[in-house]
Amino acid sequence: MTDIILYDYWRSSASYRVRIALNLKGVAYKAVNTSLLDGGQKAPEYVARNPQGFVPMLSIDGHDLTQSLAIIDYLDAKYDDPPMVSRDPVERTKTLAQALVIAADIHPVNNLRILKYLKDELRQEQESIDNWYRHWIGEGFAALEAMAPETGLFGGVQPNLADVCLIPQMYNARRFATDMSPFPKLARIDAACNEREAFRKAVPEAVKPA
Repeated sequence: MTDIILYDYWRSSASYRVRIALNLKGVAYKAVNTSLLDGGQKAPEYVARNPQGFVPMLSIDGHDLTQSLAIIDYLDAKYDDPPMVSRDPVERTKTLAQALVIAADIHPVNNLRILKYLKDELRQEQESIDNWYRHWIGEGFAALEAMAPETGLFGGVQPNLADVCLIPQMYNARRFATDMSPFPKLARIDAACNEREAFRKAVPEAVKPA
């Protein structure tokens, strides 16, 4: 059987999402560190397979899959337990909307290449960059807090795609000293998810190269 290979960077939140999904579904994989700091994602042989030059990339079934939500969608179609989205059209749409608050609205303006551009090209001070980061997290989290259930996870008893996207963003929020007091429901979901082995095994410190 051909190995399933995840081209990964330990601190990439998009890679973190895919690690969680693989763990939840019990899919064994081999991780290949692709350092964003060293430019491994821009190596010619990597870009030939992934033209955007981003992580993650999942090599599976003879395919090189890119974009974390697209990868998780593939995994969900191939390994249906536990499901990441409901088969009910309305519930599926709600979950996708919640996940996209993070994956489409918070994360793209706060990822490493944006922060580096702010610092290197626009000459912003680190304090301004950190404030930028916290602003967009706070705006997105305010919406998610309103969407979050009063009890349980976004997925109810079992984590779903919204939970898988939330937990890496919560990790980043803590890294940037975001005030989490306005988001008690998100904090509850984060704590509950991180009690599960699939989430604990995916945290950046657990996969950081020696």
